Amino acid sequence: MILEIKDVCKSFGEKVALDHINLEIPEGQIFGLLGPNGAGKTTLIRIINRITIPSQGEVIFNGRPITQRDVEKIGYMPEERGLYRKMKVGDQAMYLAQLKGLSEAQAMAELKKWFKRFEIQNWWDKKIEELSKGMAQKVQFITTVVHKPKLLILDEPFSGFDPVNADLIRKEILRLKEEGATIILSTHNMESVEELCDSIALINQSKLVITGRVEDIRRKYGNNNVELVYTDEDGRHTEIVSVEKDTNTTLKEILDRGVTVNSYRELMPRMNDIFIKLVKGEE
Repeated sequence: MILEIKDVCKSFGEKVALDHINLEIPEGQIFGLLGPNGAGKTTLIRIINRITIPSQGEVIFNGRPITQRDVEKIGYMPEERGLYRKMKVGDQAMYLAQLKGLSEAQAMAELKKWFKRFEIQNWWDKKIEELSKGMAQKVQFITTVVHKPKLLILDEPFSGFDPVNADLIRKEILRLKEEGATIILSTHNMESVEELCDSIALINQSKLVITGRVEDIRRKYGNNNVELVYTDEDGRHTEIVSVEKDTNTTLKEILDRGVTVNSYRELMPRMNDIFIKLVKGEE
């Protein structure tokens, strides 16, 4: 495990933000950190980054308690973006890259690659305040990943992007995973969770509700329905039916009619539906 959260609690006065959270985040995965607003996700992210100290528990990074030196190697893009609006894009990117340990020459070489990849070479001398929210987001993403961190924490990375640029960022996240990065993705976009995440954890009202592989969770909360597409015996009519997977009677009745089966697949619930049910306390 690249990261372990062990019995982490955090209170602000009488307000409990995190209540005995235990998590294991495997290396090389995209791990979704989910929960409604105010659930405690941001507090946990800040504890991982040592911005906030837990009231109890510890964070283990690569098998030992996390240190400030470790945090310097993490790529963290907070939901509240932190670019200096009066600075030029290139100056700011260079400054942030060097803060992450790159030499001036390394920073320039890596930033040139990223600016070319994102087709923003002509933004170098623009000020951040001249950019749209989506344009500034691109710069923020680049400065988060430029030092090739082994652990990336992205808080709502698709916020402010149009569909074309959101797809660009999705592809870059998948590419970074292929290159060996572990990515914690905090998002409300359940479509992105299904598309990108290997595993997830859902936090609600400061408590861990569920954690595990996305596929296993979708199967656990499924209703055992399957979709059967078939052409009837005279070859003229095609039907799509949903039947209980474990109730073979309906399936047998259809097959006994001599139909031709075109496809058969398990129907899995969407993560959005599971999220709503769990947050509402429904089984």
